[in-house]
Amino acid sequence: MYTLLPLFISGLLCVGLGVLLWQKTSVDVTFISTLEEVATVFISISGFLGAILMVYIVSSAMGMKRHRTVAIDHLSKVTQKMHHFRNIIELLLRSKMWLSGLKEYIDEEFAGLTFFEVKEFYKGKSKLAIEFLQETHHYADTENLYLELKSLLMTHPKEKSLPEAIKYPRVYANEIVQKWLEHKCGSGLWYYFGYKYGIYKESLDYDAVFERHQEKIMALAHRIDAEAFEDSSFNEVFLSKLGEYMSQEVIPKLVQFQEKTQHSLPRMLRYLYGVFLVLIFAGVLLPLLYLLFAFSILALVISYAVVISTIFFISISLLPFLAREINR
Repeated sequence: MYTLLPLFISGLLCVGLGVLLWQKTSVDVTFISTLEEVATVFISISGFLGAILMVYIVSSAMGMKRHRTVAIDHLSKVTQKMHHFRNIIELLLRSKMWLSGLKEYIDEEFAGLTFFEVKEFYKGKSKLAIEFLQETHHYADTENLYLELKSLLMTHPKEKSLPEAIKYPRVYANEIVQKWLEHKCGSGLWYYFGYKYGIYKESLDYDAVFERHQEKIMALAHRIDAEAFEDSSFNEVFLSKLGEYMSQEVIPKLVQFQEKTQHSLPRMLRYLYGVFLVLIFAGVLLPLLYLLFAFSILALVISYAVVISTIFFISISLLPFLAREINR
């Protein structure tokens, strides 16, 4: 409504001006000469306004490019952290810290079930998820942690099983990153090894992780953040801290920087570019063509009507448009 109403009023003004100017040229022959005399001034004003808009649009686009370059650099660093984190998850998932039979229970009896389907069971899209939740589990509720860690090794929410070789893409798909953020993936490590470790310590034997894998995990953690994990050793405190760090720091920043690198041209610039095109076409090119090739006086009538109504449209729509953009 805020866009269409000014456009409708400006359209009426354009038609009204066009009809009025055309009638004036039909009644008063000298009025044509007046329009021709004003044409050069009109071209100058339209060209000047168009030049200002062009400089502003180009400078804004270059500024966006610089910001995007910075965002890409940050995204690359955060993506690398996510790679290291997923490498740790892969080692944990394939370790012997899980209760006997848990992996077979999830990977075979509930093959194709994902953590996202379990978390979104209320949508009714997965009968397997509802069946899973209705089951009487015998693995001290660590099934959910296993499913959560599996979800972190996926590269798309619709994947049903993990490949033999885990993929580490250059850029993670927005769909999977949004799912990780939505369901706070990674926080399960904090919950099971931190907040509720007293309940689950008999069901999650992190000491069963091979020593060489423990060393590799600690090395990967230092690559993620040397300062945050400086004095850490491989134990439940470290695993809890790692999960909290990833769910609160890395994944949110991954979403943030990916959004910054994938933004399209802002509506404000599209708005100004539309005004620029109208000014150049109707205010500069059309009068020039009239003067050069002796077009019908209708060309000048259209030119004046369109440019004046465009300036009127800017005057009544720019402030509301800016207010909406600021509040977006």
